[in-house]
Amino acid sequence: MRVFSSIDELRHTLDALKRQGRTVGLVPTMGYLHAGHMQLVARARAENDIVVVSIFVNPLQFGPAEDLSKYPRDLERDSAMLKQAGVNFLFSPGVEDMYPRPMLTVVDLPDLGGELEGAVRPGHFAGVATVVCKLFNIVQPQTAYFGEKDYQQVVIIKRMVNDLAVPVRVIAVPTVRDSDGLALSSRNVYLSEAERRAAVIIPQTLDEAERLVADGLADPGELEAKLTAFLGREPLAKPEVVAVRDASTLQPVASITAPVVVALFVRIGSTRLLDNRVIGGNRLIGERSLPGKGVSR
Repeated sequence: MRVFSSIDELRHTLDALKRQGRTVGLVPTMGYLHAGHMQLVARARAENDIVVVSIFVNPLQFGPAEDLSKYPRDLERDSAMLKQAGVNFLFSPGVEDMYPRPMLTVVDLPDLGGELEGAVRPGHFAGVATVVCKLFNIVQPQTAYFGEKDYQQVVIIKRMVNDLAVPVRVIAVPTVRDSDGLALSSRNVYLSEAERRAAVIIPQTLDEAERLVADGLADPGELEAKLTAFLGREPLAKPEVVAVRDASTLQPVASITAPVVVALFVRIGSTRLLDNRVIGGNRLIGERSLPGKGVSR
């Protein structure tokens, strides 16, 4: 595995491989990797000749009171995991490599990015869309891989790609969970033992949502109220977003008659955790590609 911090050096190397007809898959991450990230890597390896993983803690997507300086980092550990997994190239730029001058250009989808998590983290998704757009321009992959845990992020990136005619196919990979159902997240490391036990209320709430809808509950407002009350059983859980939205557009729905996403953004202690589940139909963002290599996005 070769490691790059220079945009120009990575581009030069990838351009030579692309001229040989090699396909490239990109897995963008902020590092501190876990099994969920490695599932993205495995999918990318199965479908591409070359796999590039980026590790970059992007300051544009952190608010002034958020955990940028505390965000967990361990590049040596991450590099060893990626090398073991057969990744070809690790792109690990510094802030000065990605943003040598103050960014005057912003990629923003305010109608999608101001909803749900974006309502409590203003500007977050503009930072996400901007850095992902830049990574797509740097690597120019055929395919890029994201986890379904970040459902709103995937919807936004898919729309950005479509709106801007970016020749990248965005693949959403199912969430990897711990044995008790908690979605794997780099931020789980922040949880104390008591908070980690409490956090299981989040996947349990999604189970409850599925049960209520299966029993015939069709009013989204009533479902949100019941789920908020369910989360209230855990004293350490402070829900910031409990929302039922159209699974494709993230817009409010009048009735649960088509697939909806139940989106949760919950503070456990000082740590914000998010999770989601699509109910009432097949996963809409988890587009599945055909097996084998050479898949274009």
